[in-house]
Amino acid sequence: MTSQDARTVMIRDILTRLCTYYGLKPERLGSTEIDVGPLLELAVVREYARRTGTSPGASMLPVVRDTARMLPPTDLLIADATLSLGHFRGNPPAGIDLDQLYADRLGTRREYLVQQWRPLHEALHAEAIPATPTVKRLRTTTESDTFTALATLLASGSGHVPATAASGKILVSLPDSMPRAGQVTVIGDTVIDDIYRVDRFPSVETPAEADYIGHPGGKGLNRAVAAARLGLDVHLLSVLGDDDSGRDILDYLAREGVRRDLIKIARGGATARTAVIMNASGDTLLIGSRDERSTLEFADVDTSATVAVMESSDVVLLTFEHPRGITGRVLALLRRMHPTPQVILCPTPSVAVPQDLYRYLDAVDYIVATPTELARMLPDQPAATSADSARRLRGLGVRVVCAIEEFRCAVWSEDVTLDIAHFQGALKQAPGATAAFAAALAYRIAVSDGPLGRDDIVWATAAMIPTQKLGPAAATMPEKSQVDAIVALAGDRG
Repeated sequence: MTSQDARTVMIRDILTRLCTYYGLKPERLGSTEIDVGPLLELAVVREYARRTGTSPGASMLPVVRDTARMLPPTDLLIADATLSLGHFRGNPPAGIDLDQLYADRLGTRREYLVQQWRPLHEALHAEAIPATPTVKRLRTTTESDTFTALATLLASGSGHVPATAASGKILVSLPDSMPRAGQVTVIGDTVIDDIYRVDRFPSVETPAEADYIGHPGGKGLNRAVAAARLGLDVHLLSVLGDDDSGRDILDYLAREGVRRDLIKIARGGATARTAVIMNASGDTLLIGSRDERSTLEFADVDTSATVAVMESSDVVLLTFEHPRGITGRVLALLRRMHPTPQVILCPTPSVAVPQDLYRYLDAVDYIVATPTELARMLPDQPAATSADSARRLRGLGVRVVCAIEEFRCAVWSEDVTLDIAHFQGALKQAPGATAAFAAALAYRIAVSDGPLGRDDIVWATAAMIPTQKLGPAAATMPEKSQVDAIVALAGDRG
């Protein structure tokens, strides 16, 4: 038995004993005779305690509860009831008695779970509901399987759940059960996008009627989700508020298979929101709202956990969404790593003083941007063409410049100049197109043995086509099979 397997067995046995008493109710943990020391020493518990400024004891319940949300619906329900995790507190399903579901007696919790088996599964929108077990079967067999899966996730400290994009069903990530194509770290924002679909933009004289949907978004989240759907092992470094919106985003990231181990929770802070006004052509107007407490700090970048994840990544993908100085700090760290991960820089949103970053651009392998974003990287040359911008940025140390416009990509590097223009879009643009391209580029880097060639850029360009579905950008990100099909359908006519 490996040390990892032994740790899993130890954690499983502790969880089994805890459920026999009162579960993980905070008011009971301090008085239990069970040795919970191995739980308190878990890396995920210690890291959560560090990020939130709480004790390991206070961190144990939220860590176990968040990890349980990565399990399939049936296992989540079993863990929630037997360990009294409180998943439904604050938002109880109609007709469910939380006093019974989270009763002090384990027997009561088991019996009520069996009685409400179908309604509880329906509350989680489970696609398939297994046959209702007897209380005896729950006690003797099913719970053990659930605790083994939960203990495996806790012991590995991965916080990772691969998801099948076609069905949306969450699968448990056991060690090596689903090898990923490579590892990428994304550094960018996570927000709630409040999306208003209008036929035309409003004016002072004529307001517009809109359809509304709220959905997790942000340039960092969109790129992380896009990379995960392509089969990459994705870590996201970002900040969320300590609120319902933050918890909704954490749940969404878990369903999409994005690791959450580098997510910082800002105590007392609010999760950022963006009003997205989108017309029928896909053009958008944006209004952002941010709580200054919910922002990334230098200390979050410099942690040993963050550095270790970046060092082990094939690709690090950055946006400009964080406070001034963060991007430079990350690039300086990456430049000192050996071997150095490949770096993709997405200079969006544009910053007031891009000159601050010029001394770090020799750490950048790829810049992926629209022509406007490229020009804004060089404010002293406002009339420059994309080719001129690329030449100047390469003079500052960037190895490859990719200009994205209307589902086509132009590329400039020392070896090649490309113009991939044979994928035709029905819309002028799509909010998620550049994110899809950047994630697809990261995928091709991770699976390639050497420098990327024309076929790789063609494939990444094709990844933009599915993003034309109007709505939440993250929801439009394609799977690898979709991109393969688009490439095969279009053929290489360039």
